[in-house]
Amino acid sequence: MVPEDKRYAPDSSYAWLRLAMALVVGTVACAGTWSVVVVLPAVQAEFGTLRAGASLPYTCVMLGFGAGNIVMGRVADRYGMMVPVLIAGVGAGLGFVLAGMSSNLWQFALAHGLLIGFCAGAGFGPIIADLSHWFRRHRGLAVVLGASGSYLAGMLWPQVVTWGLAHYDWRVTHIGIGIVTAAVLIPLSLFFRRQPAAGHLAVDEAAASSARGDLGLTPRQIQLLLAVAGFCCCIAMSMPQVHIVAYCGDLGYGVARGAEMLSLMLGLGIISRVLSGVISDRIGGAPTLALGALMQGVALFLYLFFDGLTSLYIVSGIFGLFQGGIVPMYAVIIREYLPAREAGVRIGIVMSSTLLGMAAGGYVSGLIYDLSNSYRLAFLNGLAWNLLNLAIVCWLMMKARPRAAVAA
Repeated sequence: MVPEDKRYAPDSSYAWLRLAMALVVGTVACAGTWSVVVVLPAVQAEFGTLRAGASLPYTCVMLGFGAGNIVMGRVADRYGMMVPVLIAGVGAGLGFVLAGMSSNLWQFALAHGLLIGFCAGAGFGPIIADLSHWFRRHRGLAVVLGASGSYLAGMLWPQVVTWGLAHYDWRVTHIGIGIVTAAVLIPLSLFFRRQPAAGHLAVDEAAASSARGDLGLTPRQIQLLLAVAGFCCCIAMSMPQVHIVAYCGDLGYGVARGAEMLSLMLGLGIISRVLSGVISDRIGGAPTLALGALMQGVALFLYLFFDGLTSLYIVSGIFGLFQGGIVPMYAVIIREYLPAREAGVRIGIVMSSTLLGMAAGGYVSGLIYDLSNSYRLAFLNGLAWNLLNLAIVCWLMMKARPRAAVAA
């Protein structure tokens, strides 16, 4: 019989099985972060609001998602991953049902913020932090694969919602998603009862402390830098992801074409995430993050010059390939420099800052559209924030390089 410490060691077969189950959790728990994008035009029409108002539920779901990452991360640090997954199954299931029964925009938005978005947090930051404890040699790859659950949700759920809108309506579709969410996550939570061994966590703590000394920054300073950078990059990222469906509708291509572009964007983003994980295991998290930020800026620049149907498919695919690996790199950097026993809450804080950026960016882009009747200025706004993110990451790399050279 294989000893328990070997059977459940980092990079073991159990670790890879846990990764597979984490992908299922992320795909189901994050449904609401993408379904709300597809129903944006229908919600705008039913509740009689402007584009910025119709973007409010997305802003609420992202704010809830951000809070959920922090709270669920702390819960996972203290009680293990089983509890957040169980909470997500109950809370998100109820939230979708209440959203489907809402009679005004505020009820719809609050259901998304307080329940759907908050509970989706269990399927992102905490699940990434949990996986980082179970891998050492392939940690970067495992983290980005775990984070891909949210992108798998982006591939799957927009198509499910589009089908539901065509055959039923958005209310029935939301209730159905709530039932599926509860039916999958509640029983699956039992799989996550096992927690990482204390000895493995101690080894990771020592490695992070040494790396942090080389960098010359305190944990609080590193945390703040990564939070600001994450906020900036996701304001830029939100423009295509939140508004591509509405943008295609405005251009006369239809909501279904926009949903297809969103799925394409996120599907290719999974490839980007896998590649970024492989690269980060070789060169580190910060250089990989800088590369992704640079390429995301290139893709946003292309949106300014191409708005034909075919070209939008191509540019959306390029955007997905360029930006998919950015957000998980913050988690990789955290595990390189910050205490392992606090990984859940620390990753949750930085992930929440990225989600706050998505929430702010989604709303501001809608507001810019209302004021200018065009998305061109919104793309330019995203480019400006992307440059700020790139500047922070490059400064962090330069801060580390001299000390690494001295140590050599």
